[in-house]
Amino acid sequence: MRFALNLFEIAILSALVFTTRCANYQDAFVGRNIYFTDADCYARMTRVRPCAAHPGLILRHHSFENFPQGITPHTTVPLDYLILALSISLRPFTAQPLDLAGALISPALALVGAWFLWWWSRRMKFRYRWAMLVLYAISPILVHGTELGRPDHQSLLLLLVTVAICGEWTLRDEAADTAAAIDPSPWSVVSGIAWALAIWVSFYEPLLLLLLVITYSAVARLIPGALQDRPSLFSKQRYAGWICFVLIIALALLVERRIPSLSIFYSGVIFKNWSHTIGELLPVSPLNRIWFRWAGYMIAVAPFLIWSIMRKRNGGRPGSEPDWHFRAAPLILVLLAATYLLTIWQARWAYFFVLIFVIALPSLLEPIKSRVAVWIAFALSIFPILRDWDERLWPNEFELARQVEHRRESAELRDLAAMIQSSEVHPFLAPWWLSPAIAYWSRQPGVAGSSHESLDGIAESAQFFLSEDSEKAREILENRKIDWVLAYDADRVGQNSAVILGEPAAKHALCYILDRRPAQAPSYLIFSAQNGTAKLFRVTPVSNKR
Repeated sequence: MRFALNLFEIAILSALVFTTRCANYQDAFVGRNIYFTDADCYARMTRVRPCAAHPGLILRHHSFENFPQGITPHTTVPLDYLILALSISLRPFTAQPLDLAGALISPALALVGAWFLWWWSRRMKFRYRWAMLVLYAISPILVHGTELGRPDHQSLLLLLVTVAICGEWTLRDEAADTAAAIDPSPWSVVSGIAWALAIWVSFYEPLLLLLLVITYSAVARLIPGALQDRPSLFSKQRYAGWICFVLIIALALLVERRIPSLSIFYSGVIFKNWSHTIGELLPVSPLNRIWFRWAGYMIAVAPFLIWSIMRKRNGGRPGSEPDWHFRAAPLILVLLAATYLLTIWQARWAYFFVLIFVIALPSLLEPIKSRVAVWIAFALSIFPILRDWDERLWPNEFELARQVEHRRESAELRDLAAMIQSSEVHPFLAPWWLSPAIAYWSRQPGVAGSSHESLDGIAESAQFFLSEDSEKAREILENRKIDWVLAYDADRVGQNSAVILGEPAAKHALCYILDRRPAQAPSYLIFSAQNGTAKLFRVTPVSNKR
């Protein structure tokens, strides 16, 4: 009966996780083709393609963006070969194994994360563990990070950070049960491997989270009267974990042969303007109702639960530790508070804030003895999340029209991109947010890209589309050795380019001429093709000096 119950729980959880992650299947599968959710995903898949053609290849330079100089990317190897491995297993079932693997990799990683949390929460004997599992399955921000058609490193990061934080929690819980524990713990190895792999995947969020863990552990042991952190960072219990951590970081440096750049250290007007067009880099106001859509009303109740728990002492004895279910509580609260503040600064931290909130939720609810009260409160608290799903699954006419328009545009852009496919190199210039998709479909390099390393190409593409001087525009094409120009909706291109360059778009800017009056285009741009979404121009050989 216990085995059957476990299978039933896993089946229900898996169905819920996979269903929510694949709710956007109509956007991912259009006709016989597979599409991805954003520009970064196409850039990732353009990395995976040569790895599939030449297994063992380590891509340390992107020639398909910021052409002809290319860039040294911040993306790394692990996700490339996870997608490739999945594509190999899918070959018997589809004619497009690489694209299907790219579409399925994030939901698959979300499933692994759900199974791990299910097993870990049973091991920890959480009374309200299903509150954690349900919120993990349906939270819109966690779903967005791991949805169908999003082969982005965030999905792998969420899995690795989940394992790392749960490992830290278990280590402290074990040490609380056996205060003098000195034997090596397998959770030290699990945590060390997870942190190292996460840092290999991204040299940003996991590194800051690990630094928070280390800082908390050090400070907690130094402050007199404070709760000392057990086990200490360099106790015998952690030696094996640190060895694994160092070995994996050394392997990552050996494989990548570079230290990825951090976008937070970038400066300059162009970067600042460009970042304002990226949703994940924008701040989130504490008063924004989107917090409730991410985590439900329970997020507003959480501070009171934390205050109540930290205020309560064992039997009211002075100096006794808080009556929390697990020793790791202070560390989790530190991570929760830090990621909340970081989300206010940059929306990209919302993935990790909600993830840590999900992990902490069972212990926040633990002091409440009435199961009926907890489940009624939890059911009421997820109303904003359910409302979000209601709008997503049954959109209004405006949203439905927008979705249909987006699918049509993707298909028509793909048709134009197919027209410039060639065994030879014929670079193109297009709006920056469309360039990665066009590069993937056409197999040709572009001037712009979607990463901060491509800012030079992004700026020059904006200058081209805002230019009123045909000779200056021609000079950009000559310097970049461009053979094709793709013109898109002039209003969107003009507005975005104006934001990036910090200057208004003139009425006679080239983006308006190419989109609305292609017959008046400069003589070096030959109108070649069009559809309802975009227009394609060939650059004459006279202006293309190779």
